[in-house]
Amino acid sequence: MNKRVYGVIGIKSIMANWNADFEGNPKSISDGKIFGSDKALKYPMKKMWQSAGEKVLYIKSFKTDEKDNKLRPRSLKERYEYIFDVKDLKQQKNSNEVLKNLFSAIDVKNFGATFAESDNNIGITGAVQIAQGFNKYDESKTEEQQILSPFRDGTKEDADQSTLGTKIASNEAHYAYHFAINPDAYADFVEMGVTEGYTEEDYAKFKEAALTSATSFNTNSKIGCENEFAVFIETDKNTYLPDLAQYVFFKKSEDEKAKDTIELKFDKILDDVKDKIQSVEIYYNPYTTIISADIQNVKMMNIFTQDEVK
Repeated sequence: MNKRVYGVIGIKSIMANWNADFEGNPKSISDGKIFGSDKALKYPMKKMWQSAGEKVLYIKSFKTDEKDNKLRPRSLKERYEYIFDVKDLKQQKNSNEVLKNLFSAIDVKNFGATFAESDNNIGITGAVQIAQGFNKYDESKTEEQQILSPFRDGTKEDADQSTLGTKIASNEAHYAYHFAINPDAYADFVEMGVTEGYTEEDYAKFKEAALTSATSFNTNSKIGCENEFAVFIETDKNTYLPDLAQYVFFKKSEDEKAKDTIELKFDKILDDVKDKIQSVEIYYNPYTTIISADIQNVKMMNIFTQDEVK
């Protein structure tokens, strides 16, 4: 792929918990500002790729232990052996073969890998880098719901009532993630002959997941989360853009029936490098959202149908 790509991925969360901390609350920094980690965004992408039949290395999977028949998560070594059909990683002495296998996994091809297993100490900096995604809606509130279980606590013999649980969610949040794609990240590995590098096909698969994976990932805590918008800016290989998510602003409509507004205030930055920009695409939900952006030669696309919005 002979270009760089920069952009922003927006995730909408309504009465859901896009990324919880260890206490179950929406993840936040010390001043209380809500954010989602890059792992929260990558996970539904990996699940979507896995469902499509792609090889995904860095994702939890389980095995039944032969000794006691207990269900346990696979180790990284066991996961590698499982998806690449390798009997014993310790017997795979050729590091180039290990690298070829790693690059055949779609999550490694996009996000890189740290692989220190069985005499292999391999670090791959991913071509795709995703920053932390901060919530752009200042009025977000945390809601806590009590949930009645249909079962009593079986560990207490005198328990007469069924147990209570808790579900925590944000009433509304709008996350914006900056991302950057640098295909030159794999230049050394291309010279070694272990990968063809980051290709247009790899980018197309990333783009598809960036547009739909959150919407398709319907778990109990994520059912109110969806892909709200995404910006893709393709440039030449020598153009460098800053974190674009810091120039994204969300405005809630005072009228519940009216559309909300997402402002993209990086038009001046793009104007300064307009001769180096190959294309700009903005995908969004035109049924609920207005995109406010003064960007030249931009294509506005429906994020659900992926048709151009006229």
